[in-house]
Amino acid sequence: MTRPFFAAYPNMLGFEQLDRLMERSAKSGGDGYPPYNIELVGEDHYRITLAVAGFREADLAITVEDGQLCVRGRQEDADGREYLHRGIAARQFQRNFVLAEHVQVEGAQLENGLLHIDLMREQPEPTVQTIEIAAKV
Repeated sequence: MTRPFFAAYPNMLGFEQLDRLMERSAKSGGDGYPPYNIELVGEDHYRITLAVAGFREADLAITVEDGQLCVRGRQEDADGREYLHRGIAARQFQRNFVLAEHVQVEGAQLENGLLHIDLMREQPEPTVQTIEIAAKV
């Protein structure tokens, strides 16, 4: 399987990081736990919803580092309970999402076993830069 190599296109300068971004995004796929949805809530507003039944706020950690949103969950062992059947997953997890430039986390809330993370893409002001041509001395 060949993968795209954005830096090979002569008119696209400085896009070498896209290859690294594509590789990092492919690696963050994980095992499918916990399941999640990504919604477009409004123009430039997104919501990631993870199904984290049984997790408390104290069991969850959300961080953004180097353009990557990381959600971690780790439950403490049950207080001496003996299960005859345990069908509700209680394992630890780490789910990563690569964020585009200018995407910021607005906030997060845990409601009815669903962790909602709201994101917003900021629109940067367009800039025009004039480059002066230096005279040869």
